[in-house]
Amino acid sequence: MATGRTHRPATRSRGIPEATVARLPLYLRALTALSERSVPTVSSEELAAAAGVNSAKLRKDFSYLGSYGTRGVGYDVEYLVYQISRELGLTQDWPVVIVGIGNLGAALAGYGGFASRGFRVAALIDADPAMTGKPVAGIPVQHSDELEKIIEEDGVSIGVIATPAGVAQQVCDRLVAAGVTSILNFAPTVLSVPDGVDVRKVDLSIELQILAFHEQRKAGEESNAEADAGAEAEAPAVAPPAPRGSTGATRKGPDGDVPAVMPA
Repeated sequence: MATGRTHRPATRSRGIPEATVARLPLYLRALTALSERSVPTVSSEELAAAAGVNSAKLRKDFSYLGSYGTRGVGYDVEYLVYQISRELGLTQDWPVVIVGIGNLGAALAGYGGFASRGFRVAALIDADPAMTGKPVAGIPVQHSDELEKIIEEDGVSIGVIATPAGVAQQVCDRLVAAGVTSILNFAPTVLSVPDGVDVRKVDLSIELQILAFHEQRKAGEESNAEADAGAEAEAPAVAPPAPRGSTGATRKGPDGDVPAVMPA
């Protein structure tokens, strides 16, 4: 297995749209689950449902990979796992450095999904001298003074920033200057990077705010529906209009009120 910066995925040179690239990990996750259950083939409809997309979009995405499946059979699961893994660059080892070992950084260090998908945590970095040497997820924390040296020695091209917002840009600048060209940013701030450096931002508070918006909208819709139902229940019955020629006056008859003047 290749390591470090020997080569990068060829998705851009092959003209695969960014939206398709963003969906490839979803397909890979669904395919990996099928592979673990020893499912040999899968239809586009089944795989699309498992990945949460529509089947037409899935077939379009796979056409960029040169994979069209077999009519009446579907897609070969193992081959698709290999094909998508290769396209995403997961057939090689990617050393990753995590900067900022607070609660979030420590949780990321212990995440088992990195190793299973080709990402090796090469180093944990923190500016607090009290953290130096402390093992987190079995990896000793190193001081931030060692950052450039670690990136150089391990051939790191992917950095994860889990620091407070106030120092995130400074950390980003050091990562980029040392040769890191891809950054996953968990700090609640927008980073400025030069051309050729990719940044993916993960802000959990923003995601929660979006969910809160949807919850508020659903609650508003329910309140409006209840108000409409209550208004309909309380509305008085509307009497039919009086027949033409009638004065609208009534008199008592043997069968109840009747018009005093009957229509001609």
